[in-house]
Amino acid sequence: MAESDTPSPRKLLPDEIHRAVRPGTALLRLETTHSREGVLDGAWWPRSRDVATELPALVQALTGHLGPITRVGLDTDAWGEVPTRLVIDDRVVRLDSFPVGDDTVLITRGDNDHFALLVVPPHTTADAARAAMARAVDAGNVTQAAEILVAALPEPVTDREESE
Repeated sequence: MAESDTPSPRKLLPDEIHRAVRPGTALLRLETTHSREGVLDGAWWPRSRDVATELPALVQALTGHLGPITRVGLDTDAWGEVPTRLVIDDRVVRLDSFPVGDDTVLITRGDNDHFALLVVPPHTTADAARAAMARAVDAGNVTQAAEILVAALPEPVTDREESE
């Protein structure tokens, strides 16, 4: 058996990475084989809902692992003004509207290879964001993005609760 035929051991992210996660971070579990079993391929914690500001850094990070990104699908209702395309590192990346909710972004490389990323809301606490991102990148995860966020994020405090 050739050395390249030997399966590599599963690599886990060290705990230090999870402690260092902060807004603007993408945590990825990228399996580029046809046997991807998890619901999500990674997680992203943008600093804001401004696509033109946030998306270039994500696309640049993903390009380093996946090669050129051709499209990004997101729910335009969840983001500020969404252009139909962005030029990132001299490449055109098309932005498509998909009703995936504010908790998911779809990344396409080539013609038909899709990756789904959990989107952690920008103003999430660091501990909650780390928990949600770690769950999203777990290889055995079968939980949808919205369910992960509901479980990981504290309930928002309403004005009425604050005044009591």
